[in-house]
Amino acid sequence: MPHVEIYTSPYCPYCHRAKRLLDSKGVQYEEIDVIANPSRKPEMIQRADGRTTVPQIFVDGEGLGGSDDIHALDRAGKLNAKLGLDQLASGTA
Repeated sequence: MPHVEIYTSPYCPYCHRAKRLLDSKGVQYEEIDVIANPSRKPEMIQRADGRTTVPQIFVDGEGLGGSDDIHALDRAGKLNAKLGLDQLASGTA
């Protein structure tokens, strides 16, 4: 299973929406709260090519963007592959 990281803040509705989508797929992820851990925000900005908004979601180090981005990937049928869920379903993981 790929390593999924999501940079969040506690009162961000987009963060909650992104986490709900990941939760609905049974994906385990590392949540990095940039309010509780402000020293992690510059790291997020660097990894996200200058984007300063949360959430920022990474799968095995690849930036997928924010909530709207992962929902668009899901609608396009591409998110499961990014999350390694296609291999699990086919038994090749």
